[in-house]
Amino acid sequence: MKKLILFLLLLLPAAMADAQVKFGYLSYSEAIKAMPGYADMQKSLAELKRQYANETKRSEEEFNQKYEAFLEGQKDFAPSILKKRQYELQELLNNSVSFKKEAARLLEQAEADMYAPLKKRLNEILRQVGRERGYAFILNTDNDAVPYIDTTSGEDISSLVRNMFTYLEK
Repeated sequence: MKKLILFLLLLLPAAMADAQVKFGYLSYSEAIKAMPGYADMQKSLAELKRQYANETKRSEEEFNQKYEAFLEGQKDFAPSILKKRQYELQELLNNSVSFKKEAARLLEQAEADMYAPLKKRLNEILRQVGRERGYAFILNTDNDAVPYIDTTSGEDISSLVRNMFTYLEK
């Protein structure tokens, strides 16, 4: 009896090694792009970028006009006026640089805020697919993170996820 139990214990690791782990894989970024609401989010983001770009351009044009006026009249300005105009130009330049930095930060934050609900929904769908299919995990193939996937163990779930978007949208 002891020999039988020992024999079975020795076979157990070999039997467990034969059990394959099932997993799914997809491109997360492509899945996000296929989601309902992605196009609207991109339009909103593009509009926001356009508004910031227009304001930046307006600010630069204002600076250029004042700088040209300064260059044309600097010979005729009294020293105190010259100093005042230089200070004004420096302030405009500083404000312009500050605005560009703040606009970049705000755009980055707006993009993250706009992506958050899409990512949350996609993660919920991936969790559901993983449970239903019995996957141990789902790999994100973006950025060449996974150069090789054995398709006998893994399943490309890209089309399945896209179909779920269509089904859930109805």
